[in-house]
Amino acid sequence: MSRSLDDGFRVLVSAGSKHGSTAEIADHIAKELTGAGFAVTVADPKAVDDVSAFDAVILGSAVYAGRWTKPARKLANRLVESGTTSPIWLFSSGPLGDEPQSADDAVDISSILEKIPARDHRVFAGKVDVDVLSFGERAIMSAVKAPEGDFRDWDSISEWTHAIAEVLAVRADHESAGPSRQVG
Repeated sequence: MSRSLDDGFRVLVSAGSKHGSTAEIADHIAKELTGAGFAVTVADPKAVDDVSAFDAVILGSAVYAGRWTKPARKLANRLVESGTTSPIWLFSSGPLGDEPQSADDAVDISSILEKIPARDHRVFAGKVDVDVLSFGERAIMSAVKAPEGDFRDWDSISEWTHAIAEVLAVRADHESAGPSRQVG
């Protein structure tokens, strides 16, 4: 089944988000892709059972103690089990501060990357609002001296999304052209 942008080339954007800031990144990505002409569905990973209706998938997660949320990891496994051939992009949100730790230190999704042939995995700085954290989470924040605030770089997220949109537009154009025909 091939679709052009005019036919509604469909993209799933899903993010495991405990307190909402990573979901806001997913919403931003969806808004950018919708503006580029794609039919975008934003869904919580727990709500996604079937990915066969999508031409591309962008999956992300908040990072806690270097790991993705359980719902995002489970959706990653469902992507593998589905055997989808749709292109997949991954993102993580979690490093904090003006100069967050390197992407390699921030998140370990090597087991996910071993299973999923992702086109890219990007790590974006995160946001912490201590007012929404549990007592235990606040204690951990204090113990590790994690900074509070919103460190997300919306321009960087937009640039990454625009690069994805360019790849998807080429794919949509290629699929809508169908098999080449020889004349003569």
